[in-house]
Amino acid sequence: MNIFTDLKTWRFWKGFLVNVFACGGFISAIFQFVVIVFPSQANSLEGLGVITGTVIISIIFGLMVSWPRPIEMDYSAPKTKIKIIKGDLLEQDGHLVVGVCDTFDTELPNIISPRSLLGQTIHDIFGGNVKSLDEQLNQILSKLAPDGIIDKEGKREKYGIGTVVPVRHSPRIIYFLSYCEMNQRNEAFGTVDGVWKSLVSLWDKQSEIGNHGTISVPVIGGGQARMSHLLPAQDSIRLIALSFMFASRQHKISDELRIVVQPSDYDRLDRLELQYFLSSLSPS
Repeated sequence: MNIFTDLKTWRFWKGFLVNVFACGGFISAIFQFVVIVFPSQANSLEGLGVITGTVIISIIFGLMVSWPRPIEMDYSAPKTKIKIIKGDLLEQDGHLVVGVCDTFDTELPNIISPRSLLGQTIHDIFGGNVKSLDEQLNQILSKLAPDGIIDKEGKREKYGIGTVVPVRHSPRIIYFLSYCEMNQRNEAFGTVDGVWKSLVSLWDKQSEIGNHGTISVPVIGGGQARMSHLLPAQDSIRLIALSFMFASRQHKISDELRIVVQPSDYDRLDRLELQYFLSSLSPS
């Protein structure tokens, strides 16, 4: 289903036609060279059979080069890999990133929706034991000075955008990443600048304690943060990949970054455009 969607995009047809004509032009140039060097062979390079063969070869070449592939890219400088995959973040191996608000609220279901990624993390990974998760979060947060206090139900201490709390869940780390704020009505909201700031903090923490292991990140900005109009999935993916590559050029972050997209969002992506984008991040 996905591949037929890709085949209907203008980007596929543009790339396909460019490669077809490039291959046809290359074959024609070879024929002309042969005719110049060996004039006696001119008759053998004419006719419907030669034209048909050239067209078929060009079409095959165009399809081979332009055919949609998994959205991933290997880089040599820095040595790392980025994958954009369809699936469930919590089913990935390696380190995981879970977005939270700056108060690190965890109470279900009044403040945190059970359907949110944080709600699913509490249920699937911590067995619904909010108290156990809070204890592990507080071990780190108790060492930090809150940025302020907000008068609301639930947790009131605000720790600021970009605060990263790593929780060990052997053999991996779950990074609870504060990328949005919570208001007095327990409504989360965020900004693009806040997402970028939080990603910079995330890569620093991963470089420090992650031992360069594979790290899986969700599409940040939608859902509870109410940012889908500011940062749709396609743009969020580009922002995550770009910040990762910028950070990786300064110091080693991870051998592999996986950006995990929910199936409903993945099916709406311009996947060929994202593949071109990943390719463009290679150093020139």
